[in-house]
Amino acid sequence: MNHENVHVSSHPLVKHKLTLLRRETTKPKKFRELIREMAMLLTYEATQDVNLTPVEVETPMGAAQGYDLREKIGLVPILRAGLGMVDGVWEMMPGAEVWHIGIYRDEQTLRPVEYYNKLPVEPTVSVCLILDPMLATGGSAVATVDVLKRWGVKRIKFVGMIAAPEGIEALSTAHPDVPIHVAAIDDHLNEIGFIVPGLGDAGDRQFGTG
Repeated sequence: MNHENVHVSSHPLVKHKLTLLRRETTKPKKFRELIREMAMLLTYEATQDVNLTPVEVETPMGAAQGYDLREKIGLVPILRAGLGMVDGVWEMMPGAEVWHIGIYRDEQTLRPVEYYNKLPVEPTVSVCLILDPMLATGGSAVATVDVLKRWGVKRIKFVGMIAAPEGIEALSTAHPDVPIHVAAIDDHLNEIGFIVPGLGDAGDRQFGTG
């Protein structure tokens, strides 16, 4: 698998926190904290090419050259597991907008179905980060990108914790222009669509519903 747009973090902190996240004995409170912390670290890497506007700022010692974020950033958590990543990104970028798009997989057709979407008519952001801890089959991610492209967003990135090769293949094939930023690429999907070895159900482990 050779996809130029797939970025796997090599940061020691990301590797360490992912190990704690995977551990079966990690309780929901700690799991949520790790999701938030890893979201901050991965977003730091995913936003390295965001455009800036030069500004001058007054320090106590005089004028200094500085920069403002030129692009407005939108966060699109894939419900429900992606919700836990929002707070971490917000700590880094408090001005980011959060947009919710609800998508579920029809058990009969196995196709994604959109059930919630309150996006305004015109895009209010120029860059969207899709947030989901797990890129498994890729179906929800592909459907979310479809919605955002129809909305008119020009730059879209996927930020997650763990990806399966099948999910990367699906998202990269459908949307080769969408960079994928993850902490690890695991071995495969099992017969019920879970990433192996993965970390189990990211939603259940965050919200204590497993």
